Amino acid sequence: MKKFLPILLLAFVSLFIFSCDDNNDNTPYTDNDTYSIMKDATGTFSSSNSFTLSMDINIQNTDVVLVYRKVGNYWQSIPKTYYLDNVTVPTTGRELDYNFNFNTQEVNISTSANFNQSTQMSAAETTQYLNNQTFRVVLVPASAGKTSIDLTDYNAVIKYYNIDESKVKTIKFN
Repeated sequence: MKKFLPILLLAFVSLFIFSCDDNNDNTPYTDNDTYSIMKDATGTFSSSNSFTLSMDINIQNTDVVLVYRKVGNYWQSIPKTYYLDNVTVPTTGRELDYNFNFNTQEVNISTSANFNQSTQMSAAETTQYLNNQTFRVVLVPASAGKTSIDLTDYNAVIKYYNIDESKVKTIKFN
């Protein structure tokens, strides 16, 4: 009887250890205090705004901000670098970067380049890369970095967090 009781106790405890599996990477994440939010914003980069567009947000300091740029009918994750040709503007090795940074109250989306964006871009390039650019800012729970989904894949993010695209708020950048 003395040997039977410890074995029974061990079997009982192991039942609970194996039944509490925390591996649920394939199911959508539910965070009860943070809700995924999307906002679309359109603005024009120029020297007067230092090639930076700002948007007000309100998130916890542990939450994550994802930013996508509208390119045709698709959303492209930023940061992103474009290598511009030297056919329309005779300057070689031109690189234009989209990037963003954020804190709990603001998202700043900016362009930077290894050339003067005000004077060394053709009219077509200015229209394509600087004028009336639309960005989708997606605010997700802090666990986003712990998921197995590709956060650069807009469609995967929307599906994983069950975000309703019909409820996207549209604003103009400050």
